[in-house]
Amino acid sequence: MSEGDLGSRLRALPSIDRVASRLDGPHPAAVAAAASAVEVARAGVHAGGSTTFDQVLEAAREVLEHGNRKRLQRVLNATGVIIHTNLGRVPMGKAQLDAVGEIAGAYSNLEYELSEGRRGDRYGHASTPLKLLTGAEAAVVVNNCAAAVLLTLTALASGKEVIVARGELIEIGGGFRIPEILDTSGARLVEVGTTNRTRLEDYERAISRETAALLKVHPSNYRMVGFTESVELSALAKLGRARRLPVLFDLGSGLLDDSSTAPWTRGEPTVRRAIAEQADVVTFSGDKLLGGPQSGIVAGRADLVALIARHPLMRALRVDKMVLAALEKTLECYLDDLSSELPLWRMAGAAGAELEARARNLAQALEGQPLADCKVEVQETRAVAGGGTLPGTEVASWGVALTSETTSAARMHARLRRAHIPVIARVEDDRLIIDLRTILPEDDDLLRNLVTSALS
Repeated sequence: MSEGDLGSRLRALPSIDRVASRLDGPHPAAVAAAASAVEVARAGVHAGGSTTFDQVLEAAREVLEHGNRKRLQRVLNATGVIIHTNLGRVPMGKAQLDAVGEIAGAYSNLEYELSEGRRGDRYGHASTPLKLLTGAEAAVVVNNCAAAVLLTLTALASGKEVIVARGELIEIGGGFRIPEILDTSGARLVEVGTTNRTRLEDYERAISRETAALLKVHPSNYRMVGFTESVELSALAKLGRARRLPVLFDLGSGLLDDSSTAPWTRGEPTVRRAIAEQADVVTFSGDKLLGGPQSGIVAGRADLVALIARHPLMRALRVDKMVLAALEKTLECYLDDLSSELPLWRMAGAAGAELEARARNLAQALEGQPLADCKVEVQETRAVAGGGTLPGTEVASWGVALTSETTSAARMHARLRRAHIPVIARVEDDRLIIDLRTILPEDDDLLRNLVTSALS
């Protein structure tokens, strides 16, 4: 290609403004998408190719659509993973959202003592219901459970030793590792026992003048079976009292008490039991099995919680008014015996017969639609708790399986993910499984419309 011909082709490329003017969306995003498409077209011309205005416009639209899919947006969770970390853990219900809206849309008494007319404590709003629900003497709230553990160790054990069983040196999602958290806090890790067996005398032998605390960690995202042994919290707490050492328990999942709504949670340690067994400080999540907003809670002895709350790191880890509003309303639901109305427990406690009936209704509705060569079947499924809780525990569920001789399950799933409200399902043996355990009943019609539109 001659230089003259190359220059002519480059000059024929549409301007960025012309392409952007034909795109829907915010002007800065349209300009950026148009610039990207024109630059790709320019490179193509230099490589000897050619392009038309319509091709550049279509390329810009694809760039813009890809950018739109990157923004935070609502999705329907049809995976059967109840506490889905990648999908925002669990949804909040109307009462929780109304509380957030009321506080976010106005001024509030976040740090104002109404009775005294002076500055107040932002953590007092949640600490009273937390004390009532857990039996703890005091409680504070930070932005997640990892922060709660870090703050507790920094405030109580920096520069000192903390004793932990080897079998409890866990790692959870996102690279949260107990040894690294201890190191970051300034505390020194002292490992005791072996990977699979730790006894009380292992802790006793490791205690020294440098020991600041005994730390027990609930392995919430894995299970160790076989030739194993660990020390019960009650026994560790008794040793701590005898040696005047605080016992810290990172509970993680945040199950307040045994749940009659979801019997599959039995066996999971609860916050109330941990406090009753005299753990001095318990850290746990405000979302996960509590069903509230992402937050971390520190509950326990008043003197220790006061030390933690006064630490300078507390301000860096504090939560805002919207998190506190949602958490306070969540705790009120438990106090008023209305926890079954929280979306978490509505999904977790849904009866099998109800899920089966909803799955059959969905299948019948889909069979009446012109889905592209799809076979629709009602299927028993197995849901899971997720979110690093109750590992290995499966929950009986029902759903709909879609198969096609011409379209793979992965391709059908990709179409669902491109819906205006994406539907996230799962693929098993080239079958697209839509699990209703994690779809609230009021979203059934929306789910049917989205699947029909995506696969027609």
